[in-house]
Amino acid sequence: MSRIFGLLYGVICYAIGMGAITYLIFFLGGVFVPRTLDGGQAPALGVAVAVNVALLLLFALQHSVMPRRRFKTWLTRVVPPSCERSTYVLASGLALIVLYVGWQPMPGVVWSVEHEALRVALYILQGLGWTVLVAATFMLSHWELFGLAQVWAHVRGRSVPGPTFRMPGFYRHVRHPIQLGVLLGIWITPDMSAGRLLFCVAMTMYILAALVFLEEPDLVREFGDTYRRYRHRAGMLLPKFGGRATSSDGAARPAARP
Repeated sequence: MSRIFGLLYGVICYAIGMGAITYLIFFLGGVFVPRTLDGGQAPALGVAVAVNVALLLLFALQHSVMPRRRFKTWLTRVVPPSCERSTYVLASGLALIVLYVGWQPMPGVVWSVEHEALRVALYILQGLGWTVLVAATFMLSHWELFGLAQVWAHVRGRSVPGPTFRMPGFYRHVRHPIQLGVLLGIWITPDMSAGRLLFCVAMTMYILAALVFLEEPDLVREFGDTYRRYRHRAGMLLPKFGGRATSSDGAARPAARP
């Protein structure tokens, strides 16, 4: 029975996490959802900046602390190991939901593209960014990355293999295509408000800092010289072409985090 509850917990966490990520697209775009980045009554600029920065810091803190090995060791004393990843996905979704609810509008216009054909082109490129994000998760192991593989394996009495090193799809040319997709999705827009600019700048700074100071060192510690060689032949966020793969090259699974 506990295994069934674990599976149900994993499915609920997946639904909340994926729903929150999907909501982000419409939250930034200002369409189809009741709460948007630029919607609502705008407070004083100083108040809006302070609240929004605090919300972004909360999201960054959750994303930075929970994936670390020491925290995961502690967490598995509280929840079953099979539910550890699902709990991270749940916390990530809740952090985004708190951001959506608490975000303060900053509607000042930074740029707005008027030419209709160019607007369409920018929306297409934006959609390409979100597509890169989603596709990259499936190139690794989408179900493992979001915790479903672990709870399903537990129901079947099996264990999920540990992280391996391989190089599927986008990972042949860029080490972190998930984060690349996020950056493309948030930055490419025909309408940039002051609030969206703050969001984009803060998220970009967080992604760069997390990759350089947390993610990449973790991967080097786990995979050693194999990952060091991989860093020379694939760009961190900008694709690098022309490198030749070797039998020991690859991409960490499931090290990349959405």
